[in-house]
Amino acid sequence: MAVDLIELIVQYLTPERIQHIAAAFNLDPKTTQGAAKISIPSLLAGLASIALQPGGAQKVVDGVRQHASALDNFSSAIGGSATQSAIADKGLQWLSSLLGGQNQAALAGAVAKFCGLSQGASGSILGLLTPVVLGMISKQGGSSGLNASSLTSLLAAQKDNIAAALPSGFADLLRGTGLLSGLSGAGDTVSSAANKASRIETAAGQAANDARLRADARAVSGSFSWLYWVIPALIIAALIAWLFGTNRSEQVAQPPARTTTQSLTVSGIDIDKEITGSLETLRSSLQGVTDANSAKAALPKLQDAKAQIDKVNGLAGQLSPEQRKMLAGVINQFMPTLNPLFDKVLSISGVAELVKPIVDQVRTTLTTLSAA
Repeated sequence: MAVDLIELIVQYLTPERIQHIAAAFNLDPKTTQGAAKISIPSLLAGLASIALQPGGAQKVVDGVRQHASALDNFSSAIGGSATQSAIADKGLQWLSSLLGGQNQAALAGAVAKFCGLSQGASGSILGLLTPVVLGMISKQGGSSGLNASSLTSLLAAQKDNIAAALPSGFADLLRGTGLLSGLSGAGDTVSSAANKASRIETAAGQAANDARLRADARAVSGSFSWLYWVIPALIIAALIAWLFGTNRSEQVAQPPARTTTQSLTVSGIDIDKEITGSLETLRSSLQGVTDANSAKAALPKLQDAKAQIDKVNGLAGQLSPEQRKMLAGVINQFMPTLNPLFDKVLSISGVAELVKPIVDQVRTTLTTLSAA
């Protein structure tokens, strides 16, 4: 039976250790524990996703080997706030090198939003837990014998546990980051078992109900056996009346079909598809901008993304209030990733003058659309 890394890490983070972490960053211990319980499966999900990328598994292996003694040293290292801040900073550096700066910021933002923390506090918790997670992988996988293949297998075996540990709604906050791509197919077994249990429960309830009805029928038959002759006659009479009346009432009895499912389609255009595609293009293009040359190469895609977003903005006036809310929800799922990317490219020397007009216009349009 495969080990449950999440359970092992949660057990390792004793109340005393959680108390130390909370005190170091002036946080409530209960809030800190809640943030830790979300951060642990999120970190494992991110590592599992990176491990599936070309060369990604070896990157994670290198990180695991660097933290082979992390669990042994953690307890003695979290005594003071200054020490914990240093550990958190190093942990965030490792996390950024593994996931990428944008994904690391998006993860910190998602944890912050879900737990009601500041971005800095959630980042500190993630930074502290990164060496713990890598250290537990080292302990279970054996740092000396761990390789890209065995690491991928170890993390793949955790998919269902990770998916089950992520609270409902949290995955929506990471949409567009790719941090959960390693969980593809997770939860099928749990879902199947739940459906099976539901079917069994339903069948059992039906069987009990049938038995009760049969018992009632036997009780009735003993006292009112004469009804067996009257009831069939009444049923036959009712059927005859129904058959003769069906043709006259059929049109009245069938109300017109109504569509109650809301969609984001306007004038034959799938707004959801348009905005999601444009935001994905925007994200991937901005991630590739590191200097003036890469900015020039990214300009055509940035312009295409802007054109799509402008198109959606032009159609937004035709949306109902409910559809506007749906559109805002889609956009808000991407903003924790896009905002740090906007800031990053605008801070690069020689890049701002190339992309600033597009970035400013896109940012303003998205702000408007996401405020619905």
